[in-house]
Amino acid sequence: MKILVFGAAGSQQFNVIGEAVKKGAEVIAATSSEKSVDKLKQAGAMPVLANMNDAGKMHEITKGVDAVALLIPVSLPDPLDGLQHAKNVIDAAKANSVKKIVWNTSGWLSPNKVGIPVEDVKLDIRDYLKNSGVDYVIIEPTIYMENMMGPFCAPFVKNEKKLAYPTPEAMPIGWIASRDVSALVVEAIYNSSLKADTFQVSGMENLKGDDLASEFSKGMGEKIVYYPMPPKEFGSILKPFVGEAGAAGVTSYYESLQNATEYPPKFNPDMKEVLQKLPVKMTSVEEWVKAHREVFLG
Repeated sequence: MKILVFGAAGSQQFNVIGEAVKKGAEVIAATSSEKSVDKLKQAGAMPVLANMNDAGKMHEITKGVDAVALLIPVSLPDPLDGLQHAKNVIDAAKANSVKKIVWNTSGWLSPNKVGIPVEDVKLDIRDYLKNSGVDYVIIEPTIYMENMMGPFCAPFVKNEKKLAYPTPEAMPIGWIASRDVSALVVEAIYNSSLKADTFQVSGMENLKGDDLASEFSKGMGEKIVYYPMPPKEFGSILKPFVGEAGAAGVTSYYESLQNATEYPPKFNPDMKEVLQKLPVKMTSVEEWVKAHREVFLG
């Protein structure tokens, strides 16, 4: 099995490499940054320098590939360019008879367009993939536990013993570990019976803010309290990392949550059924925090 991974240098897809290698796959990791080459090699992948906006390069690197693990970057200056990036990969995969594309959507898809480009473009990508003629699986993860390692969260744990995140305390979330999502992606690649399937996936715990802080405290071995960060504060911290457009889109999304009378679901109560098709041992918040405790120590 030869698997081409996009976004492998980032936290959302990096673990796809290790999970695929464990199954004996040959992994090619596409990156647009030379700085990532050594990291990808050390993880067990063969790096290839390629930008998704280059249709010719996408055609070149998908030759001889059995499956594609797809992810569209959220840090594009214009989020709507993500559709063309996806088209380039999907068209190349079809032309080169790639057997399957598994797309990690970086979040649950909205039922309809909501006026937030970074979210709306995903619906166009979904439709294009579904109509491409290539076998596909769409993996829609909830919010990543790894987000808590970000500059908008970890320093607050270190310095103030606060678990900062821009979701209301009353909003329950089934937080999911990046490694678990990567394992689900790889299982979807290897399950030959899945050819036109979509899975909304979450962790196994549906936790409101204070409950999340309680599980986080168990992992840390000290008391941590939940801090519902104002979205604008979150956006200002995020801007240097994802750009102004990306930060504005994310800020707008979290502002909509703050003002919501009904919260969007971020937990799949039927995960046991999903895991029958995609057998993965899921990680609890407490287990994840214990494994990454050094990140949060002052």
